[in-house]
Amino acid sequence: MRELFVIDLKNYNPNGIKLVRPSSRSIIIKDNKIYMVHSLKYDYYKFPGGGIDKGESNIDALIRETKEEAGLIVIPESIKEYGLVRRIQKGVRFDCDLFIQDNYYYFCDVVDGVFEQNLDAYEAEEHFTLEYVDYKVALEANRKPEHGPKDPTMIEREARVLELLVKEGYLK
Repeated sequence: MRELFVIDLKNYNPNGIKLVRPSSRSIIIKDNKIYMVHSLKYDYYKFPGGGIDKGESNIDALIRETKEEAGLIVIPESIKEYGLVRRIQKGVRFDCDLFIQDNYYYFCDVVDGVFEQNLDAYEAEEHFTLEYVDYKVALEANRKPEHGPKDPTMIEREARVLELLVKEGYLK
Protein backbone atom coordinates (compact mmCIF):
# COMPACT_ATOMS: atom_id res chain seq x y z
CA MET A 1 0.00 0.00 0.00
CA ARG A 2 1.36 3.42 -0.87
CA GLU A 3 2.34 5.78 1.92
CA LEU A 4 0.27 8.97 1.80
CA PHE A 5 2.23 10.83 4.49
CA VAL A 6 3.75 10.53 7.95
CA ILE A 7 2.94 12.66 10.98
CA ASP A 8 5.92 12.42 13.33
CA LEU A 9 5.78 14.80 16.29
CA LYS A 10 9.22 13.72 17.53
CA ASN A 11 7.96 14.34 21.10
CA TYR A 12 8.60 10.82 22.39
CA ASN A 13 11.29 8.74 24.03
CA PRO A 14 12.31 6.23 21.35
CA ASN A 15 13.76 3.93 24.03
CA GLY A 16 10.63 3.94 26.21
CA ILE A 17 7.50 1.80 26.23
CA LYS A 18 6.26 1.45 22.66
CA LEU A 19 2.72 0.68 21.48
CA VAL A 20 1.96 -0.09 17.83
CA ARG A 21 -1.76 0.15 17.01
CA PRO A 22 -2.77 -0.39 13.34
CA SER A 23 -6.21 0.65 12.12
CA SER A 24 -8.41 0.37 9.03
CA ARG A 25 -10.54 3.26 7.80
CA SER A 26 -13.22 3.42 5.11
CA ILE A 27 -13.58 6.08 2.45
CA ILE A 28 -17.16 6.00 1.20
CA ILE A 29 -17.87 8.57 -1.50
CA LYS A 30 -21.20 8.84 -3.30
CA ASP A 31 -22.39 11.71 -5.52
CA ASN A 32 -19.41 13.84 -4.43
CA LYS A 33 -20.36 13.58 -0.76
CA ILE A 34 -18.62 11.47 1.84
CA TYR A 35 -19.77 9.39 4.80
CA MET A 36 -17.93 10.49 7.95
CA VAL A 37 -18.40 10.11 11.68
CA HIS A 38 -18.99 13.44 13.43
CA SER A 39 -18.07 13.89 17.08
CA LEU A 40 -20.88 16.19 18.15
CA LYS A 41 -19.19 16.84 21.49
CA TYR A 42 -15.86 18.07 20.08
CA ASP A 43 -16.96 19.01 16.53
CA TYR A 44 -14.57 17.05 14.35
CA TYR A 45 -15.05 14.51 11.58
CA LYS A 46 -13.30 11.18 11.12
CA PHE A 47 -13.39 8.39 8.59
CA PRO A 48 -15.32 5.36 9.87
CA GLY A 49 -12.98 2.71 11.17
CA GLY A 50 -10.70 1.81 14.01
CA GLY A 51 -8.19 -0.56 15.52
CA ILE A 52 -7.25 -3.89 14.02
CA ASP A 53 -7.54 -6.63 16.65
CA LYS A 54 -4.83 -9.25 17.09
CA GLY A 55 -5.25 -11.96 14.46
CA GLU A 56 -7.70 -9.84 12.43
CA SER A 57 -6.98 -8.81 8.83
CA ASN A 58 -7.11 -5.18 7.71
CA ILE A 59 -10.18 -5.95 5.62
CA ASP A 60 -12.02 -7.77 8.42
CA ALA A 61 -11.30 -4.84 10.75
CA LEU A 62 -12.52 -2.37 8.11
CA ILE A 63 -15.82 -4.22 7.74
CA ARG A 64 -16.30 -4.67 11.51
CA GLU A 65 -15.31 -1.15 12.53
CA THR A 66 -17.37 0.54 9.81
CA LYS A 67 -20.45 -1.34 10.97
CA GLU A 68 -19.80 -0.71 14.69
CA GLU A 69 -18.90 2.96 14.40
CA ALA A 70 -21.08 4.09 11.50
CA GLY A 71 -23.83 1.49 11.18
CA LEU A 72 -22.83 0.89 7.55
CA ILE A 73 -22.31 -2.52 5.97
CA VAL A 74 -19.35 -2.63 3.61
CA ILE A 75 -19.66 -4.59 0.36
CA PRO A 76 -16.45 -6.69 0.49
CA GLU A 77 -16.05 -6.90 -3.31
CA SER A 78 -15.94 -3.08 -3.51
CA ILE A 79 -12.89 -2.60 -1.27
CA LYS A 80 -9.85 -0.98 -2.91
CA GLU A 81 -6.64 0.25 -1.30
CA TYR A 82 -6.09 4.00 -1.06
CA GLY A 83 -3.09 4.52 1.18
CA LEU A 84 -1.32 4.43 4.52
CA VAL A 85 -0.82 7.23 7.02
CA ARG A 86 1.69 6.63 9.81
CA ARG A 87 1.35 8.61 13.02
CA ILE A 88 4.24 8.67 15.50
CA GLN A 89 4.06 10.54 18.79
CA LYS A 90 4.17 10.31 22.57
CA GLY A 91 1.26 8.24 23.86
CA VAL A 92 -1.81 10.39 24.53
CA ARG A 93 -4.77 8.05 24.93
CA PHE A 94 -2.65 5.01 25.71
CA ASP A 95 -0.09 4.80 28.51
CA CYS A 96 3.17 4.61 26.57
CA ASP A 97 6.22 6.67 25.67
CA LEU A 98 6.00 6.03 21.92
CA PHE A 99 2.73 5.50 20.02
CA ILE A 100 2.85 4.34 16.40
CA GLN A 101 -0.37 4.07 14.45
CA ASP A 102 -0.49 2.79 10.90
CA ASN A 103 -3.83 3.88 9.42
CA TYR A 104 -4.86 1.89 6.34
CA TYR A 105 -7.43 3.74 4.21
CA TYR A 106 -9.67 1.87 1.75
CA PHE A 107 -12.29 2.99 -0.73
CA CYS A 108 -15.47 0.97 -0.43
CA ASP A 109 -19.17 0.93 -1.13
CA VAL A 110 -21.88 0.06 1.37
CA VAL A 111 -25.33 -1.52 1.18
CA ASP A 112 -28.27 0.87 1.26
CA GLY A 113 -29.50 1.77 4.72
CA VAL A 114 -27.97 2.66 8.04
CA PHE A 115 -28.01 0.10 10.81
CA GLU A 116 -27.52 0.35 14.57
CA GLN A 117 -24.14 1.53 15.80
CA ASN A 118 -22.25 -0.40 18.47
CA LEU A 119 -20.09 2.35 20.00
CA ASP A 120 -17.31 2.10 22.56
CA ALA A 121 -17.87 4.12 25.74
CA TYR A 122 -15.73 7.07 24.60
CA GLU A 123 -17.43 7.08 21.17
CA ALA A 124 -20.88 7.20 22.79
CA GLU A 125 -19.70 9.91 25.19
CA GLU A 126 -18.56 11.99 22.20
CA HIS A 127 -21.92 11.34 20.46
CA PHE A 128 -20.42 9.81 17.32
CA THR A 129 -22.96 10.39 14.57
CA LEU A 130 -22.79 9.22 10.97
CA GLU A 131 -23.15 12.10 8.50
CA TYR A 132 -23.26 12.16 4.71
CA VAL A 133 -21.55 15.49 4.12
CA ASP A 134 -19.89 17.74 1.63
CA TYR A 135 -16.15 17.35 2.30
CA LYS A 136 -15.88 21.14 2.78
CA VAL A 137 -18.07 20.94 5.89
CA ALA A 138 -15.86 18.24 7.43
CA LEU A 139 -12.66 20.01 6.45
CA GLU A 140 -13.82 23.33 7.86
CA ALA A 141 -14.73 21.71 11.18
CA ASN A 142 -11.41 19.85 11.40
CA ARG A 143 -9.40 22.97 10.56
CA LYS A 144 -10.88 24.90 13.50
CA PRO A 145 -8.21 25.32 16.18
CA GLU A 146 -10.18 24.04 19.19
CA HIS A 147 -11.57 20.53 19.76
CA GLY A 148 -11.36 20.26 23.51
CA PRO A 149 -9.05 17.56 24.86
CA LYS A 150 -8.94 15.57 21.61
CA ASP A 151 -5.54 14.69 20.17
CA PRO A 152 -5.01 17.26 17.38
CA THR A 153 -2.80 14.92 15.34
CA MET A 154 -5.72 12.54 14.74
CA ILE A 155 -7.90 15.42 13.51
CA GLU A 156 -5.01 16.74 11.37
CA ARG A 157 -4.59 13.27 9.85
CA GLU A 158 -8.23 13.16 8.75
CA ALA A 159 -8.09 16.71 7.35
CA ARG A 160 -4.98 15.90 5.32
CA VAL A 161 -6.55 12.74 3.90
CA LEU A 162 -9.60 14.78 2.84
CA GLU A 163 -7.29 17.33 1.17
CA LEU A 164 -5.49 14.54 -0.70
CA LEU A 165 -8.80 13.13 -1.92
CA VAL A 166 -9.62 16.57 -3.33
CA LYS A 167 -6.15 17.08 -4.82
CA GLU A 168 -6.29 13.67 -6.52
CA GLY A 169 -9.77 14.34 -7.96
CA TYR A 170 -11.85 11.92 -5.87
CA LEU A 171 -13.84 14.83 -4.38
CA LYS A 172 -14.72 18.09 -6.11
